[in-house]
Amino acid sequence: MEAVSASTHRGNNKNSVKMSEKKMSSSRKHHLKSLMLSIAKGILEQEEKDREVERQRYMADTCPPLSLPSGIQALQELCRELHHKIDAIDEERYDMEMKVNKSEKEIEDLNIKVIDLKGKFKKPTLRKVRMSADAMLQALLGSKHKVSLDLRANLKQVKKEVKEEAADVGDWRKNIEDKAGMDGRKKMFEGEA
Repeated sequence: MEAVSASTHRGNNKNSVKMSEKKMSSSRKHHLKSLMLSIAKGILEQEEKDREVERQRYMADTCPPLSLPSGIQALQELCRELHHKIDAIDEERYDMEMKVNKSEKEIEDLNIKVIDLKGKFKKPTLRKVRMSADAMLQALLGSKHKVSLDLRANLKQVKKEVKEEAADVGDWRKNIEDKAGMDGRKKMFEGEA
């Protein structure tokens, strides 16, 4: 029984591989896309409802319902209370605005400093300078180290032996005359053998 179920499982596995290898039809793609969009739309609507509920709860907590008193004295007291609250909130707003302005000013100053620093350290254009090797070493090592450097001292000495080669070769016309004709060719072949 287990062998039968294993073989059917393998057969189902082969079918699923074949199905995954097939390309999805355009109608199937369109259907899946519309399903995804409808699900996303439902999620967005739910988030909007949750946001509205949260806003209502916050307003209920921070702003209790206004109860209007019936007497003139009580109304005047309520107005004073509201003015004090407005003044306190206005002071907080002003403080926050000043902090933001101060931060913006600091950011602007730092940006100006960065621009100034970038401008001060421009790389100069290099000019070609003719210097002797001794002057270059003195500039690199300083005035304490005086090194005279003769660059030609370490070069390999080559003697020309052109005169000896010229004597061996001789006159070129003479060589051509010797090799001309059948006798010259015989001599070439006899010389090689």
